[in-house]
Amino acid sequence: MEKRTPSASRVGGLLAFVGLFSLAVNLLMLTGPLFMLQIYDRVLATRSEETLAALAILAGGLFALYGVLEFVRTRVVAALSERRLMAIADALFRGTLAHRDGARAPEALSAMRAAGQPNVVLPMFDVPFVPLFLGAIFLFHPLLGILASGGAVVLGILALTNRALSRAPLEAGGTGDARAGRHWAAALSDAGYARAQGMTGALSRRWQSLLERAGRDRDRGEAWAQSLASVAKALRFGLQSGILALGALLVLRGQMTAGAMVAASILFGRALQPIEQVIASWPVLQRGRNGWRDVRDLLDVQTLDPATPLPTPKGRLTLRDVAVFPAPGAAPVLQGLNIAIAPGEAIGVIGKSGAGKSSLARVFVGALPPTVGEVRLDGALFAHFSEDARGRAIGYLPQDVRFFDGTVAENIARMNVAPDTDAVIAAARQAGIHDVIQHLPDGYDTPIGPERTLLSGGEMQRVALARALYGDPPLLVLDEPNSALDADGQAGLNAVISSLKTDGRTCIVMTHRPGAIAACDRLIVLDGGRMRADGPRDKVLAAVAANASDIRRNLGAIA
Repeated sequence: MEKRTPSASRVGGLLAFVGLFSLAVNLLMLTGPLFMLQIYDRVLATRSEETLAALAILAGGLFALYGVLEFVRTRVVAALSERRLMAIADALFRGTLAHRDGARAPEALSAMRAAGQPNVVLPMFDVPFVPLFLGAIFLFHPLLGILASGGAVVLGILALTNRALSRAPLEAGGTGDARAGRHWAAALSDAGYARAQGMTGALSRRWQSLLERAGRDRDRGEAWAQSLASVAKALRFGLQSGILALGALLVLRGQMTAGAMVAASILFGRALQPIEQVIASWPVLQRGRNGWRDVRDLLDVQTLDPATPLPTPKGRLTLRDVAVFPAPGAAPVLQGLNIAIAPGEAIGVIGKSGAGKSSLARVFVGALPPTVGEVRLDGALFAHFSEDARGRAIGYLPQDVRFFDGTVAENIARMNVAPDTDAVIAAARQAGIHDVIQHLPDGYDTPIGPERTLLSGGEMQRVALARALYGDPPLLVLDEPNSALDADGQAGLNAVISSLKTDGRTCIVMTHRPGAIAACDRLIVLDGGRMRADGPRDKVLAAVAANASDIRRNLGAIA
């Protein structure tokens, strides 16, 4: 059973508050018809100006109260909708990062926001009060009540028909839009390759085809909804005139007053208005429902942080019988790995291209969970740490350096909204990039991102190294950290690795260039995803030179 949280209880209380205000608002909506009834049947009959003034003051006060209550419930619904979205924002973002179809989240969130607007939500709170208005019409005359109730039943049938006919095509349109979005994202991620291979036109035509198919499904569903909404509106207007005509007949026969005739017509229009609004807003509600379904899928992949926080790890890393299969039935990229790394060790992982170095780096930092086996940090599984705590304990320099939209300082601070300035500068100094940043147009406040940077390849790598060093994590994993560095940069990197060892922090360097292992005391050799050697650097290099010519060539014949 789902545990009710205080936030859920608060939401329930606010919904009850909206329901209570809806009752008051709908009761106050009787003011207009009753005022009309009194004007026709009392004021005009008695020609009393005092009665008119009293009724006008009373009606004015009730209308003012109605306006205040309507404003309050509208604002409560709007705030509640936004609050509920923000309540799932963090889990949604984390789930999006873990989900291969996470690109759907912004569109799903937008659909949920649209479906949560007051003009969509409040009519559903007003529908339960339809019998109140129909009952009031019965008080004027049973025939008027029967006609009004029949019209309400017909509109209810139209609403159910609208749901039945439009649901499937609207869902198909939402699925098609998601498919087109995935195609767009995939094409964008490989844009350079697509242009180089002359695939732009073909990809564009395929994307347009997906959009057209989704548009046809969505338009078919919206056509049903719009046509039935038009029928509902025309029916309400027609029935309202019918109520007026029947009321006129009853007035002519002396069975009711003219004021009751007009009041009944107004009440009928008000009674059926929320049903008509629900029919008209059904496409928005359906898109919101589909959006919530997508969001729920993303939230399902979000693992809750453990309740018991663990101490900050020292950097001891252990792999036991680790294997990684990219897909069921596929050959493993890593297999049979048993590695124990103590705090303060500097380890180089070498091997030819495709040996599995980058995959192993991702396993070390938790970005690639092992299919078989386990990875432990200071004796605890990665899942025993919260994501944020584990991330603070690990510094990772990937082979493919990327930055987010923000300043240099924010990127070094791992996009913290309030970066620790001293820690940012200390990390930049340690990475040997502080002076370069100082010469940027706005220094540490210079904007950078995926599409903009004033840095060279080597400078970008050192900024990324500073990001890995930010916060003094006890474990650092550097994947090809010297691939874009010159001789000075290489010397600086070796100095960084040496200082990490001195500080008792663990450093793992994945590389195929000999310069990066100069400061490493221990080497691990990978070949075909398996560990072929593990031991002191010089001893392993001698073994590699003697027994593995392919790895020897990759290392540049270091022996």
